[in-house]
Amino acid sequence: MKFRYSKDDILRKPSDVAPLNVTVSTPAQKRRSLWLVFCCTLFGAAAQILIKTGANTFAPNPTVAEMIGRIFTHLPLFTGYAFYGISTVMLVVALRHGELSLLYPVIALTFVWVTVLSVMVFHDSMNPLKLLGITIIVGGVAILGRGSHTA
Repeated sequence: MKFRYSKDDILRKPSDVAPLNVTVSTPAQKRRSLWLVFCCTLFGAAAQILIKTGANTFAPNPTVAEMIGRIFTHLPLFTGYAFYGISTVMLVVALRHGELSLLYPVIALTFVWVTVLSVMVFHDSMNPLKLLGITIIVGGVAILGRGSHTA
């Protein structure tokens, strides 16, 4: 097996190492990346709701084999995991042209959508602490977004 890096490469000082290849992106590509990640949050939240819906149909003590088999035979479970796959592919595409420090925090919006959808679909309770958490998440994402524009 041949390694890509030699011992000399590892022992170099950081100043001797060329920077990583960085893709120069247009503002339109950066906006597209942000929208893709926003869509990832929606797909991720839908995936969670579908997986929870599917999990609610399991027998009280299913075996691992039964659970795995159910993923392929029960539409909500299959669709939920498919949505996770779609979300992951969209994230990979988005990361190519977006700033990781801006895009990755946006994924936290998934928690907001899951909380709201859980209240609507499963009639989970909403209380002041959950509302505070949602406010903090949305506020944090907004602050990080504003910070990327001023830098």
